[in-house]
Amino acid sequence: ALLHDICKSDELRCKGNFCHAEKGAELAKEILKKYGVDEDTIRRVAHCIVAHRYRNNHKPETIEAKVLSDADKLDAIGAVGIARDFVAAGFIGTPVLYTGTEKNLAKSNEKHSYSDADTAILEYEVKLKHLKNIMFTREGRRIGRDRHKFMEKFFERFWEEAGGKR
Repeated sequence: ALLHDICKSDELRCKGNFCHAEKGAELAKEILKKYGVDEDTIRRVAHCIVAHRYRNNHKPETIEAKVLSDADKLDAIGAVGIARDFVAAGFIGTPVLYTGTEKNLAKSNEKHSYSDADTAILEYEVKLKHLKNIMFTREGRRIGRDRHKFMEKFFERFWEEAGGKR
């Protein structure tokens, strides 16, 4: 878990020109090898890292990878996840809080990552509201359902306020 996002800040800085999970898995192999970790453990850790990412085609195959994947997804949803979402949008330079077009953009299946359209609200529509459906462990699913309910209430209220209804 300590190394799973080791290249995340680089990916953000480079506006997604590479996959932080894939680059992080390679860097973790080097670090673990330097400290004398056995090859089997290195392979298993690298698999956990590469398979934790939502936006790639690597699926977690081991219980460790499934737990890390769920933990990473749980960090992205609920109250803390919403806060992280808005911070990340600001970090990448999203020019507006919301555009009002997020729901339509999410349905378009086009990629908007790191573009002017990539608001925190779009991230919710494209990714966050779907994470509860891809948990691998029973506990991940339980916690995910609870955090998802909170997000639904938050964004319902958000749109009421943004639309002048509250």
